[in-house]
Amino acid sequence: MMTTRPRQRRMPIRARVITGMILLVAIALATAGTAMYVLERHELNDRLDDSLIRTVEEYRVLAETGVDPQTKQGFQHAEDLLYTAMQRTVPARYQGMLGLSADQLQWTAPHSVTLRLEDDPEFLEWAKNSSTDARVRIENVSTQHSTYRAMVVPIQLASDPKPARFVLAYDYTSEVRHINTQIMVFIAAGAMVVVLASIAAWLIVGRMLEPIRRLRDTARQISESDVSSRIEVTGHDEFAELTVTINEMLDRLEAALQSQRQLLDDVGHELRTPVTIIRGHLELMDVQDAEDVAQTREISLDELKRMSLLINDLVTLAGANQADFVVSRPCEVGALLDDILDKARGLGERDWRIGHRAEASVRLDASRITQAMLQLSANAVKFSSPGSRIDLGSALVHNDGSAPCLRLWVRDGGVGIAPDDLQRIFERFGRGKNSERAMGSGLGLNIVAAIAESHGGKVWVDSTPGSGSTFYIDIPLAEGAPTP
Repeated sequence: MMTTRPRQRRMPIRARVITGMILLVAIALATAGTAMYVLERHELNDRLDDSLIRTVEEYRVLAETGVDPQTKQGFQHAEDLLYTAMQRTVPARYQGMLGLSADQLQWTAPHSVTLRLEDDPEFLEWAKNSSTDARVRIENVSTQHSTYRAMVVPIQLASDPKPARFVLAYDYTSEVRHINTQIMVFIAAGAMVVVLASIAAWLIVGRMLEPIRRLRDTARQISESDVSSRIEVTGHDEFAELTVTINEMLDRLEAALQSQRQLLDDVGHELRTPVTIIRGHLELMDVQDAEDVAQTREISLDELKRMSLLINDLVTLAGANQADFVVSRPCEVGALLDDILDKARGLGERDWRIGHRAEASVRLDASRITQAMLQLSANAVKFSSPGSRIDLGSALVHNDGSAPCLRLWVRDGGVGIAPDDLQRIFERFGRGKNSERAMGSGLGLNIVAAIAESHGGKVWVDSTPGSGSTFYIDIPLAEGAPTP
């Protein structure tokens, strides 16, 4: 007994797509943010050092070419130079300055400057201690209040033995905090982008997957007895093409199921009759009467033979749906027609002739075409009188202005077919009014139609009651084949 395994709960496709998109966007934003942060920190150091170095150059130029505003001459005292330089310096944001003379704090930045270096005792002590160094110093200074990027410029004039020091510093912590704030804003904006992108993707992917959901709902509605449900086609994308393909598959499935049910009904009906006949004769048979036994045996064997013929024809029709039912190879049509004629002569005493012969090489399955032509020949024998003429022929023709095709036919001078029966005779177990049930399985012409359709062609008939019939098989020619 088969058991159904419980279905494992899986993440829906929609959620998986959204999750993948969110991860990709998050990774992209994280990578961009990290790169931007590293670049900003690197540029911060370069920017601060560049600003400090330019200030040193300005002091050097001022010392060499500057004029004391009071004396209108060159600077003679270091304090005057320091005072003038500080007046001309406008500190940037997060920047402060000090002026030292003889290791003592002499001047501070204007009150408008936010960074008050004199309020940080540790930094002020560092600035005083650095005055013993005659070189320009640029370094990081860390205190309890903050971390600074500071510069000390010694000022020493030849005319003044009293040295001075100019101290300029950036609040490095505030600069980094500003960058961190920018990164936080970037992260917040990125998070909003991810949220909005997720919502948009959820709606878009949901709309894209709508055909899949309709397909799922339609599949749930389909049962063994009802496959009539179809999916509505919307849009012009790949999902629309998939929907059309699924609907076409359902059409084929519905047709196959209808054909299967019809086949079962027809087979049941066809087999019920010989079984009933055999059973009835066996039940009524007098076992003491040898003549009755022999007659019953003959009837039973005849019905069993017809059942065997029916089964063989059903097997042939079942194989028509398989890919290897027809194996096409290049074939000489003239030689094939001669071979069919030789085999057809054994079907009955008729005047067998070839009405027209096409000399060409065509790709087809010679054995299946022979089977179909012999079936048509057998039908011609059934519905014609002994000695009458039966023509076999072949030609390369254009069918209704379409691509060229190979046309094969069997023409007889028999009883013909009524107009109402022209289409029904090709159906499974279809028989014309002139046919008798015992004359065959009722599948012969249906097999011929299956062989023609497997070659991409068709079978049709032209008949006049009382004047005979002509059955045609049209097979399309492959590209590059000969044309008439």
